[in-house]
Amino acid sequence: MKKVPSLIIYGIPDQIPEDVAVLCRSRLTNAVSKLLEETGIENIQITVGTQSATQKNGQKSSDVSSGTAENKSPYDLSPEDRAKKYKPTQPLFTFEQLVITKEVESDLLLAVDLIELESKVFDDWGLREIEPFPRTALNFHGKPGTGKTLAAHAIAYKINRPILVASYAQIESMYHGEGPKNVEAIFMAAEREKALLFIDEADSLLSKRLTSVNQGSEQAINSMRSQLLICLERFRGVVIFSTNLVQNYDKAFETRVRHVNFPMPDEICRQKIWSKHLPDKMPKAENVSLAELAKVDDVCGRDIKNAVIDAAMRVARQGRNKIELTDLVSSIEGIKKSRINVSNKDKPQELSPEEKKEIGEKIKAELSKQKDEVVDE
Repeated sequence: MKKVPSLIIYGIPDQIPEDVAVLCRSRLTNAVSKLLEETGIENIQITVGTQSATQKNGQKSSDVSSGTAENKSPYDLSPEDRAKKYKPTQPLFTFEQLVITKEVESDLLLAVDLIELESKVFDDWGLREIEPFPRTALNFHGKPGTGKTLAAHAIAYKINRPILVASYAQIESMYHGEGPKNVEAIFMAAEREKALLFIDEADSLLSKRLTSVNQGSEQAINSMRSQLLICLERFRGVVIFSTNLVQNYDKAFETRVRHVNFPMPDEICRQKIWSKHLPDKMPKAENVSLAELAKVDDVCGRDIKNAVIDAAMRVARQGRNKIELTDLVSSIEGIKKSRINVSNKDKPQELSPEEKKEIGEKIKAELSKQKDEVVDE
């Protein structure tokens, strides 16, 4: 069987809509593949563009593969050069700032213990013979705003490591075939810097692989997922995935990570979260009660933070000097109501009993009419 050439297409302008870009890549791929097949050429580099645009770019095709990493074209970068683009930072939150249930706290502390015991178990006790690439892979899942990102930073702080944060948007590339290389580079950068790797929006990368692949974009997604699985198997370090849609995960990934569920905070946690988000300097009325605020259920830490900011802005805008309990309750209830309306906007509305009765009568009348028409015939 004749070897199918591996083609890389880049340079489609950012402003081009993605569906148009996919069409361009597909058409170019088909055309160049046919050209190679007819001519017998195995390797070719083609630049498409007007003469003025090519001259303005200021670089001949023969110069593309030369020079430093800064002036190389994207697909010419080595994995090492590509990894240099990703820099870890110091964690933004500590473990003490994390407000979670006792069950979640126990799961996280167990993960920390596993990380800290790696050297003893795998080196001193010889388990590296059966697992040459020990890793701690965690999957944080739960509704938005329940503390998944904060927990990743807190663990990095607890084990005294920097954190390298990456999202699907950073990994995916406008250049066809670059996504898998970015996946490899991110894992390489994390291992090189001894950083905790935190991959947000992980459901976009870890969801079920596409079986009916007929477009370049779908092929790219499957390639990224396959590369992620390879990198995860070889990674020596700590990686945390975060998702709001764990039900979409591919079974191949489910068995390779420890899952930690982040539920909506209970009343005890809500009271602690309110306490942490009401600074001492904030002018509060005497009726502001943490216990009363915590009674507003089905809200997460992000909702509470936004409610405090919203209430403070409203009070300041009105020229008042103190924030009342009603200000905070009104803000959190408003945020809660807005969130519920957004989540339910696409769901069919429940019919009232009167509406159901009216529709039922219309259906009966229509059926009776059709029956009479049949009899007349």
